[in-house]
Amino acid sequence: MKIQHMFAAIAMAAAFGLTPLVQAGDVTPAEARTIAKEAYIYGYPLVDNYRIQYAYYVDKNNPEFMAPWNHLKNIHKVYTPADTAVQTANSDTPYSWMGLDLRAEPIVISLPAIEKKRYYDVQIWDAYTYIIGYAGSRTTGNDAGNIMVVGPGWKGETPKGIKKVYASDTDFGVLAIRTQLFDPADMDNVVKIQDQYKVQPLSAFLDTTPPPAAPVVDFIKPLTKDEQGTSLEFFNIMNFVLSYSPTVPSEVALRERFAKIGIEGGKTFAPAKLSPAMKTAIEQGRADALQDYAGGVKEFIAGKITSGDLFGSREYLKDNYLYRWLGTIGIYGNAKEEAMYPAYRADSEGQALSGANRYTLHFANGEYPPVKAFWSLTMYELPQSLLVANPINRYLINSPMLPHMKKDADGGLTIYIQNESPGKDKESNWLPAPKGPFAAYMRLYWPAETALNGSWTQPALLKVK
Repeated sequence: MKIQHMFAAIAMAAAFGLTPLVQAGDVTPAEARTIAKEAYIYGYPLVDNYRIQYAYYVDKNNPEFMAPWNHLKNIHKVYTPADTAVQTANSDTPYSWMGLDLRAEPIVISLPAIEKKRYYDVQIWDAYTYIIGYAGSRTTGNDAGNIMVVGPGWKGETPKGIKKVYASDTDFGVLAIRTQLFDPADMDNVVKIQDQYKVQPLSAFLDTTPPPAAPVVDFIKPLTKDEQGTSLEFFNIMNFVLSYSPTVPSEVALRERFAKIGIEGGKTFAPAKLSPAMKTAIEQGRADALQDYAGGVKEFIAGKITSGDLFGSREYLKDNYLYRWLGTIGIYGNAKEEAMYPAYRADSEGQALSGANRYTLHFANGEYPPVKAFWSLTMYELPQSLLVANPINRYLINSPMLPHMKKDADGGLTIYIQNESPGKDKESNWLPAPKGPFAAYMRLYWPAETALNGSWTQPALLKVK
């Protein structure tokens, strides 16, 4: 597999994989198993992010293709069950997506003035899925302004007119803008705002001569979501992503360990060339990693780990690679200051949720989730963690819907969570569930301090007896 350029940030060779990577005697099978476990935990978010980036920005034949790199694609609708590339997607806010290629020069995003009552956020990730920055209602406000994203190889001063600069540790990244939709009739207003989002290279912003274009990349085909857990080609894709992800100082020793079993940017990982013992060891390491992940999911379900632990910057996550991997449950999730995601993966008695049962969620009068923007509750079918098709095309209940929902006699609100309609008189409060396993996630956009400090807790999900 060859790539016809040199990644500027790490001065790698033009060709991948010309040297066998795992030689007899390099490492013992026991050591290889341990390293493979570490590498799989470390690499899963990189590989999963690449799967999505390939669908969105590379594969023009993919029905979910968005736009070429460095072109913003405004989505004039919210996510539905037809959208399957991103798991646990929100259906509250129309998105604007962009794949960032920062090799040649920085990218400038110009944001319009937006009315104060409408929440929006600009979120930026690197290839590791670390959050490298925000703009929008909470952070930079709703006034017009320009922000700039720079790659690891960029050196320069901040130009005039740039409100904030965000530095990526990788040459490729992701940017998304969420723009609040108040109700279906509000979509035309959202479209007008999205049309004002502008993206351009720094040279165009400054009206200067652009630098030479970065060479075209021969992107390799990703694995499917299922194959990421079964195919050792996983590590070859990981190597590809690492080729544009320069080693940061804190990870020098870690990446050197990975290289002992052939996991190294710019090299080919060839499972067919592994000895039987080494292949078995690496498969065992992957199994060990998946076991740790399953344990993390159990702790998440039990509330011992929260969404606020899983999403954030490199500095915030402090090299907790298992948490970073757990964050792919809702890949591209927000840091807790921007949004919190209280989860319902079990009922009040600790039993897994299923559409074979009926549930209620009750909010006492005026005791809704404390937010400065808005909140929602969204349904996902498991294990895919995708939105659920249903006869009323309702995938969530959110606070803008409250005026149209039926209140209890005491002024509280009961949400009915079940597969079949609770009856016409209760259908305004119905969140349809699939027939089988499911999870429901709250989203608290711009959470208030009582949510952040833990003094507010989500109400229990009760199984109807």
